[in-house]
Amino acid sequence: MLPALFVFVVVSGAIFGSFAAWDRISARMARRRLDLRLRDVTPTEEPGEATVLKQQQEGMLPAVEHLIARTAAGPRLTRLIEQSGTRTTPGAVVIASLCGAVALPFLVGLVVRAPFVGPVSALIGMSVPMLVLMRRRTVRLHKFEEQFPEALDLLSRAMRAGHAFQTALGTAADELPSPVGVELKKVFDQQNFGLPLQDALNELAARVPILDVKFFVVAVAIQRESGGNLAEILDNLAHVVRERFKIQRQVRTHTAHGRFTGFVLLALPAALAVALSFISPEHIKMLVSEPMGRMMIAVAIVMQTVGFVWIRQVIKIEV
Repeated sequence: MLPALFVFVVVSGAIFGSFAAWDRISARMARRRLDLRLRDVTPTEEPGEATVLKQQQEGMLPAVEHLIARTAAGPRLTRLIEQSGTRTTPGAVVIASLCGAVALPFLVGLVVRAPFVGPVSALIGMSVPMLVLMRRRTVRLHKFEEQFPEALDLLSRAMRAGHAFQTALGTAADELPSPVGVELKKVFDQQNFGLPLQDALNELAARVPILDVKFFVVAVAIQRESGGNLAEILDNLAHVVRERFKIQRQVRTHTAHGRFTGFVLLALPAALAVALSFISPEHIKMLVSEPMGRMMIAVAIVMQTVGFVWIRQVIKIEV
């Protein structure tokens, strides 16, 4: 009798405990989704110390978030995370950088025994999270730039159909994919929550630092001040953006040889060093162990980096 009663109590407690835990988790998830949406429609300021503190106080480590927000790099790091479309916090990025700066030298030190390997690998490990964010930011902005003419066409068609500009924004936000749809949705929600439309558009230009978006914001501002056919203005802007894309693709075609040359010249010494380590390990060992050899390696790395940056600047043509 007692074992059966004990099993009943344990099973009942487990069922009711699981239900209560699920109920609390569901409520917290709902509050989290609401907080994230409110954070998306909250206007940011420059430099925005107070707003950055408000946005970061829900991070995994609030003390670290507050400390980073009070530094000069806090708002810039927050803006970089927002532009990259990554759901993380500045504190998580800094902690990941510190972990990379400690873990990568330890792992590399197990394979390579050289004095200069530790600082170089620590610098690389510390830079990896920032490089990932910058790469994701570049990819996201490029994708936004490709989708932006379609968004302008959709806004123009909606306005020609008789919709107001605000309604056209909501339609475009629902129809277009990310990242254009997400950014237009933020503008639509911000002006629905009471922010003036021009301020919401200025926030869009700050979140998406692309020249075409600035043209769009200025065109809407001028049209609202002096009047005019906004649908025709947006059509002309979409045409200009598409023509600029054609010129950019032609430029990339003509500069493909220079880009390939830069990558080959950057990878050739490293590939040659790896090959020589198998063909003639004595020479590589002497190069690493001797002070003059280590100095030559450091000078070679610096000169390779300068040459690669120089080539990139030569083939970089602004359109």
